[in-house]
Amino acid sequence: MVTKEQDFIRSSTIISGRRHTEPSVNVALGRVLASMLPTSNVVYENTGVIVDNAALHPDILINADDRAPVVIEGEYDPGVSVEDDARSRLGLRVTESNRIIESAIALRYPETLRIATDLDAATKSSQMSFAVEYEHGERFPESGWLEGSCLDVADMVRLVSVPQRAVDEASDQLERGIEIATSRLNELAELRPFITPEIAKLLGLADVLQTRRMASAIVANALIFHDRVAGMHSGVKPLQMVCGPNVLNPQAEVLASWQEILKINYWPIFAIARDIIYQLHPRTAAEILHALHDTAGKVIASGASIAHDLTGRMFQRLIADRKYLATFYTRPASAALLARIALAKLDDVDWADASALGQLRIGDFACGTGALLAAVYEQIATRHENAGGKTENLHQSMMESVLYGCDVMPSAIHITGATLSGMFPNVRFDGSRLYTMPYGQQRDGTVAIGSLELLQSSSIMTLFNTSDPALRTGSSGEETAAQVTVEIPDQGFDLVIMNPPFTSNTKHYDSRIGVRNAAFAAFNASDAEQKSMSKRLREKAEGTCYHGHAGLGSAFAALGHIKLKPGGVIALVLPFTAINGPSWTKFRALIDASYEDVSIVSIAGVKDGMSFSSDTGMAECLVVARKRKTKTNLDNRAAFVSLTSRPADLSQSFAIAKSVAKIDTGRQLEDGPFGGEVSYCGEAVAGETIDAPIGQVEIGWGAARLRDASVAQTAHALANGKLWLPAEPQPIPIPMTTIGEIGTRGLDSQLFISAAHKGPFTKSRPSSAASYPALWNHHAPSENRIVCQPDSQLRVRRGMEDKAADLWATTSRSHLNSEFTFGSQPLAVAFTDKRSAGGRVWPNIKFLDDRYDYAFALWSNSTLGLLSYWWHSNRQQSSKATLKITVAPTMPTLDLRTLSDDQHIDAKRIFEDFRNRELSPAYLTDVDENRKELDRRVIRDLLGFDEKTFRAVRRLSEKWCAEPSVHGGKKHPTDTT
Repeated sequence: MVTKEQDFIRSSTIISGRRHTEPSVNVALGRVLASMLPTSNVVYENTGVIVDNAALHPDILINADDRAPVVIEGEYDPGVSVEDDARSRLGLRVTESNRIIESAIALRYPETLRIATDLDAATKSSQMSFAVEYEHGERFPESGWLEGSCLDVADMVRLVSVPQRAVDEASDQLERGIEIATSRLNELAELRPFITPEIAKLLGLADVLQTRRMASAIVANALIFHDRVAGMHSGVKPLQMVCGPNVLNPQAEVLASWQEILKINYWPIFAIARDIIYQLHPRTAAEILHALHDTAGKVIASGASIAHDLTGRMFQRLIADRKYLATFYTRPASAALLARIALAKLDDVDWADASALGQLRIGDFACGTGALLAAVYEQIATRHENAGGKTENLHQSMMESVLYGCDVMPSAIHITGATLSGMFPNVRFDGSRLYTMPYGQQRDGTVAIGSLELLQSSSIMTLFNTSDPALRTGSSGEETAAQVTVEIPDQGFDLVIMNPPFTSNTKHYDSRIGVRNAAFAAFNASDAEQKSMSKRLREKAEGTCYHGHAGLGSAFAALGHIKLKPGGVIALVLPFTAINGPSWTKFRALIDASYEDVSIVSIAGVKDGMSFSSDTGMAECLVVARKRKTKTNLDNRAAFVSLTSRPADLSQSFAIAKSVAKIDTGRQLEDGPFGGEVSYCGEAVAGETIDAPIGQVEIGWGAARLRDASVAQTAHALANGKLWLPAEPQPIPIPMTTIGEIGTRGLDSQLFISAAHKGPFTKSRPSSAASYPALWNHHAPSENRIVCQPDSQLRVRRGMEDKAADLWATTSRSHLNSEFTFGSQPLAVAFTDKRSAGGRVWPNIKFLDDRYDYAFALWSNSTLGLLSYWWHSNRQQSSKATLKITVAPTMPTLDLRTLSDDQHIDAKRIFEDFRNRELSPAYLTDVDENRKELDRRVIRDLLGFDEKTFRAVRRLSEKWCAEPSVHGGKKHPTDTT
């Protein structure tokens, strides 16, 4: 144990001017960390802290209740042996808690600390490098070091002190117990078929397997919390006495005991659980409670019984009705990343002042399982503790007044309440701001659309607890057992953070099972109800950034804007189409006009690695921005952050958020092909950030989901008439325009054949002698040459000859690929020898001068044409880009009007040379010899550039093909792995 005398001797080196030794810095760091981790016991340079090795003295040892101990070993840079020292502490058991050290931090001090005048102050302000060593041999980061201050070290201590082994073990145990309980419910459904539907009603769900799992999980969660409560309040029987193996009637004992607990508090955890148990047949109740008592005991024994993320991890597997509500779970690491970025943008917050933090208002109006609210709570707690406060003192105000959560599913609100109240289950609160929102047909015959009712209202009659006691989800008392009107004021929130549903009320899929309107098909809504709800949304959202094709995400974005106060921060998880989809134009205009300090985060990944949520299967983005306090006419810009992969865990979220926050976004899209500012996680590239304008809301924002920002810089320059190629210091002028300036787009294919649109044609099998040929579908084997054969023919309906003639006049030989899968398709533009109607995936592009067709086909399928298509398209899917025909007129292309007659003759000659040449899928552009030759003929022979320029274009093709949004994860001949 370090004595006061030893501490005085060490501190006296400051006065005497002697150089500080590593133990001196360890002591200083220990003192600083103790002030930042007030709920932890921080000891430094102590002996007697390791079981069976009393002489061993870790540099710094940090212990906290229900946390794994963390050791910090420090050395002056370069810290030759510090990692070995840190690893040597792993697996040891500490005296204070008898817990095993699962992680240790190796930390390198800067040499400047040796001669610091005030060592504590210098330690607190210095930048250090550190890495985490884990018990099973992992290291974070895998190579290199993280850089940060004492605040960052304290943050990392909190992250790695979660007893991961215990949490994983508890998750497995809990899942096994839930499956046992669920099997009993399945048996009950067979023997007594009217009981499980009543349980499903309590949760607001259909009586299906997932709902029964949900019910079992809610009961298991309550039993685990029961054990915690019994140790804190007199009069609450231990778990063993209410549902242990020797209890003959556990149903009666549990109901009585939980009623007593509800007199104290804990309604979010116990109310629905009590009502589920009440519905059960006594024999089934006994079987379930005995089984879950055993499960709860194993979870409690694991040491993870109050790890708040355990509830969220389990419940996210059990959410029902996911397809139509699109309640995709936000991964904890993604939620942490979004929360960190969002809170960093809040101005003028005194994180040390608990009363000031209690005045914040934070809302999630599509809260689902509460992952985002929990992440924000954690980040606020971290900042408060770093400033010397105790998070426990925040809990009552956080629950009663700070955190607002709304959802249409009572079960989701239960999960949110259980997760948030579980942060400090021993702290009483007298109510919460968690509301089940009215949805679907109401008793008075009207319909409601959940939180979106608030688009034109500051108050709403919620289901935050109807006369059904099972819906008492957020309070501490019986008085809430009725509907209540709650106030959710416009411009009243400091932070709105959401991962809203993405479904669209214009996607009429699943018509075979009666689902006409996906956005409102939840809870078995009838066709009439769906229509009424869709109409109500249109009325409520009038004048906002909502668009039916964009889906409910745009409506929730509009709601967030309305509820956010000037100076507040909006933080959204949105589909990638929000960045450049045409239906999201009004949303982009809103961000451009009303927000500043805009950050847009996307992932340059493939397949499942493109999203921040689980199970979406599509690219997503984070949009985080601060609402302007005053109007300004300044050109607005955003920091576009493209991550190499989504954060795998909370430690990676910490490192990515910190690296992004440090970046000086001085490198701009307009600067030429020199890349953006690179952020690192250790030695590995975590992402790249580029500063880009966001004023062109109609065209969209393309500077996202990039592995190499220089590709985007080249594409941007090309669209603006500059051929600025990789490794070239200056651009070359090139004549560029848009398709709309030199031609006209074709009509929507449904106007040709849809009876609903009074289409004058019917579609049938192709014929070489067809009067009205059509290129309608994608068929890869027949689309590997620039010239494609029509795959269908159209026939004129009787009496519609004139209309057919009018529509046929819009057809052409050039067809734009509206759904371009780079990984399997070679063509951005197809050519048909005869004028042909374009189907949904091959719409027409018609030019006034027929000569343009040849040069357009060549250009569009060369590297520069493919780049222009990619830059302008929506890249929401892994290797697939979409370009709606309505957007086609704004797509950049070579200005064919500037070509001379001789050049047009050359273009046709080159075209004929390539007529029968097969092209590989676009992702192989860099290794396809025919595509290489096409580049040469376009760049050199047609446009007259030199060999150097041609070689630079081929370099560009390599960079473009390396983009994940192009290759989609497909193996490449040049891959070395």
